[in-house]
Amino acid sequence: MWIEGFIAWSLLRDGRAQTALMLVGIMVGAAVVVFISTLIGGLQANIIERTLGTQAHIRLLPPEEFNRVLPLQDPASIALVLEDRRPQRLRSIDNWQALVPVLDRWPGVTAVSPTISGPALAVRGSANRSVSIIGADAERLRGILPIADHMVEGVFRLRPGEILIGRELADDLGLQSGDRMRLDTAGERTVIMTVAGVFELGVREIDNRLMYLDLDEARSLLDLPGGVSALELTVAEVFAADRLALRLGALTGQRAESWMETNAQLLNALRSQTLSTTMIRSFVSLSVAFGIASVLAVSVVQRTREIGILRAMGLGRGRILRVFLIQGALLGLAGGGLGALFGSLLVLAFDVFGPRLFVIGFDPWLIPAAMALASMAGLAAAAWPASRAARLDPAVAIRHV
Repeated sequence: MWIEGFIAWSLLRDGRAQTALMLVGIMVGAAVVVFISTLIGGLQANIIERTLGTQAHIRLLPPEEFNRVLPLQDPASIALVLEDRRPQRLRSIDNWQALVPVLDRWPGVTAVSPTISGPALAVRGSANRSVSIIGADAERLRGILPIADHMVEGVFRLRPGEILIGRELADDLGLQSGDRMRLDTAGERTVIMTVAGVFELGVREIDNRLMYLDLDEARSLLDLPGGVSALELTVAEVFAADRLALRLGALTGQRAESWMETNAQLLNALRSQTLSTTMIRSFVSLSVAFGIASVLAVSVVQRTREIGILRAMGLGRGRILRVFLIQGALLGLAGGGLGALFGSLLVLAFDVFGPRLFVIGFDPWLIPAAMALASMAGLAAAAWPASRAARLDPAVAIRHV
């Protein structure tokens, strides 16, 4: 095998100009694959982090209420039913106290938080805003939302008589940490709350509408003593949340919603991005393969006499075939390595000099992956020129001009 490798290297060295141009072409192709793959991967990771960083992965809710229509006793009768959809009132999850410890130990579930939510009116002076109040336990809420890491004023705590609000809502109502405000609910319950802290998650819907308070306080305000309206969960495998939600819904008898269901359009966009990245990789690899094949095909024509001499000296067809296959693999390996390094420099330049909206980072495994991909493309591209060279008749090849 080392003889074929030496011959392949000698042929590449003799055609320096062609080899250099081919290496540049492969390098550019590999750099494009590395940079685009890293950019799209970093963008998707950033979108998922921003989306899932502000919501639970799975929510267990009480089943929807529906009207029950009695069946007809006479099979020959026809029922004319005019039915309005039943309004959904605030209800508690049945036996939620027993579900929480079970979910805490469930494989793949990383955090569980019982919550209760409902509408309210936040009033301070002459200003008022329609808000959604959410009651939760502070320690359990910490595992669902990173509010504690995004406090801009005050402290993260949920005690009776205290509340956490978003930055935009605080600005609208002129509130800051330590100020007092009034909450009015639909059940004509009113309470004076103290702002324990102000958070800013960067999501307008949360920073402008949501208020977090103690679980027992929320139960009293929303007239749901001893109950919770949802169990919020986070999971280790975010893209397996839909399957886990189906299983938990079937086993618990509750209505289960996953983030993949509530963000279906976002998921479709991510899948489209992944498909576009795969298509770019495929077309770039195809162009690299055609470039290698064209160079090796020209090399076979230019070195027909040399091939004939090698055949006459006893080099068999199999060994001639291996010479050009090794040439293709060497071109792919060297070009892929240079391209991966160049692509990593492009990634570094993007992180340092780019818009800095997010950091795409770099996966070191992309370098050997790019080299392996380019080498396989080189082997595949060299197959036809190598077979053509192996089929040459020594006597005819030596007389080639």
